[in-house]
Amino acid sequence: MKSFEKIIPFEKVRHFQKDLIGWYKKNQRRLPWRQTTDPYHIWVSEVMLQQTQVNKVLQYYSNFIRQYPDVQALATTDLQQVLKSWELLGYYARARHLHQAAQIVVEKFEGYVPSNYSQFRQLPGVGDYIAAAVTSLAFNKPYPVVDGNVKRMLARLFTINSPVNRSSSSQIFQQAVRHLFAKKNPAQFNQAMMELGALLCRPRQPQCDKCPVKIYCRAHATNKQHKFPTKVKRNEIPRHHITIAVIRKDGRLLITQRAPAGLLGGLWEFPGGKMKKGESAIAALRREIKEEVNIQIKIDEHLTRIKHAYSHFEIVMEVFLATYLSGTIKLRGAVDYRWISLSDIDKYPFPAANHKFFPLLRERLYTNPQNLFLLEEKESVII
Repeated sequence: MKSFEKIIPFEKVRHFQKDLIGWYKKNQRRLPWRQTTDPYHIWVSEVMLQQTQVNKVLQYYSNFIRQYPDVQALATTDLQQVLKSWELLGYYARARHLHQAAQIVVEKFEGYVPSNYSQFRQLPGVGDYIAAAVTSLAFNKPYPVVDGNVKRMLARLFTINSPVNRSSSSQIFQQAVRHLFAKKNPAQFNQAMMELGALLCRPRQPQCDKCPVKIYCRAHATNKQHKFPTKVKRNEIPRHHITIAVIRKDGRLLITQRAPAGLLGGLWEFPGGKMKKGESAIAALRREIKEEVNIQIKIDEHLTRIKHAYSHFEIVMEVFLATYLSGTIKLRGAVDYRWISLSDIDKYPFPAANHKFFPLLRERLYTNPQNLFLLEEKESVII
């Protein structure tokens, strides 16, 4: 704490708070979750904002609240419908945990989001950040909120060399923000810190000339804004090669449901899987279909190749059209399956990678409806 006090002495902290909050009152964005103190609405917004940009959340938040206006509405809705509402927002574990937590709030807290930090922190999907954000912004309790924008600001204010993306650095950023924290008005202080980081103290080309607290900033004083924050360099992310089949039978398509836990848990997809080293896409597909759903198929044609990036890896997915030949479906890995019409695809939540080839699939199958049915035998092209 002594090093922070040397840069921004205690007697100047109050002035820092006043300058910061004064700027916020004049310059804050009118975001829908800022127009309420409803803890459930704020909770939903904070969950959506994890790992996701504000502009994208704006496309989902109002619709989600309209569909599930309170904890009871969310808790009593089938998870599949909730996942469909969340579709393409990504990081689906957030939706699963939010749904599970809402059920606990209804059962244990009579439908009231707990204002007690410790009680709220114990709910599924609620970590230190979410707990601090909701209890502070909804109940005005004195918990500092430290997101990526705030870490970047703090790193520049105090020229903190600890990498912002290393978990062991969290404590030093907590100490830094507590040095500045406005306990009498925590909700507004937290909003102001996050907003300044988002609008002015940006990762690239920070607008220091407009910053209301630049006189307190050590990086600005030493012209080192672009050297902070520091980050641990990420290893090159792995690339996985995937092969999947759109399998047709009597005008219907086979889809399978992923297990409820893990990556993309609970979503639906077309069957397939990873290619082994040295294995062709078609050989891998035949193997995966046999292992995953226990049926024999005829691979008719290669539809497209899709590239998609996740947070820690990326995939290259070969998509084939195929027809069912024989066998009784027995699932391994997946937890359910459906034979659906092409028009029913929009009723099920699918991963974003699948959505990338849906337009081409519709064009291919709608152009000639006969393509939904068995095609004449022909040789497949080896990919």
